[in-house]
Amino acid sequence: MARVLVVGAGLTGAACAALLRGAVRGRIAVWDKARGAGGRMSTTRSVRDAACTADLGAQYITLEPESAGPRRSFCEELLSHGILKPLTAPIEGMVVKEGSQNYMAPQGISSVVKYYLQQSAGADIFYEQHVTHICLRDGKWEVSRKTGPPEQFDIVILTMPVPQVLQLQGDIVNIINESQKQQLEAASYSSRYALGLFYEASTRIDVPWAAQYITDNPCIRFVSIDNKKRNIESPEIGPSVVIHTTVRFGSDHLDSDPAEVQQLILSHLERIVPSLPKPASIKCQKWRYSQVTKAVPNFPGQMILHTQPLLICGGDGFTQSNFNGCIDSALSLAEAVKSHL
Repeated sequence: MARVLVVGAGLTGAACAALLRGAVRGRIAVWDKARGAGGRMSTTRSVRDAACTADLGAQYITLEPESAGPRRSFCEELLSHGILKPLTAPIEGMVVKEGSQNYMAPQGISSVVKYYLQQSAGADIFYEQHVTHICLRDGKWEVSRKTGPPEQFDIVILTMPVPQVLQLQGDIVNIINESQKQQLEAASYSSRYALGLFYEASTRIDVPWAAQYITDNPCIRFVSIDNKKRNIESPEIGPSVVIHTTVRFGSDHLDSDPAEVQQLILSHLERIVPSLPKPASIKCQKWRYSQVTKAVPNFPGQMILHTQPLLICGGDGFTQSNFNGCIDSALSLAEAVKSHL
């Protein structure tokens, strides 16, 4: 009876856990350091009204015309369950590739990840579990976290951003060989900030678009009236607005005081949408590892760090930062794990 640990409850980790359902004779655990599921597909709630939500990470899912087989079937399954719906709201400045289709998640983008966690049927999912050390103990992996005692597993699957894999302590430091380390260090990510602005019910935001890509502002790249984008406008629930900064602004202010960053973003926002009312509450999110700019070379989908017992890492750092990339990695991880069972 194998004990399997998936580290990371983002799209790759959740889809991988779902794909392993039935294949693993034993227990699957999913640990994530955050307070909830989603990773960079996170949906956050207003502190004043839990019904008022905003997608602070991924905004919508794009299916390219060349997407076939498993990718398309994953998307069609989400559509059939109402998790995804076609994106019909007007988005100014969006570059649409011929034949591609865009989808949004009415219940918030994290509902996609939560769906796969539900499909992992029986997996033990724990949040606020920050993994710090991975060590070999009597043919098993002993995994330590910031809080709670260490636990032992037969297989460990790491799906967090690649730099966080390299930050882990314990035997893993020596298990990753020099060649693997060089490949992993070659992965790079962009950084950015996101703001979620939450409003009281009955607040009106009068703009002709649901979202807009900004090309002439040094700070702001994207603004979305999130409930309008998701086609869930309601007089009972206040609207929410999402702002994504430019990558340059994100890297320039990566270690700045968040309160100062928030104020800077708001001052730029006022110039772009001067009619925007004052929000009831604001959430500022720093995405240190926002999108993969260079994937780990020569390891499409995953990298096996140790064979017996199996230690394997994957995620969008081995593919690309979109739905297809995460699903491709999850499929690659699940296939590798099944062949070791």
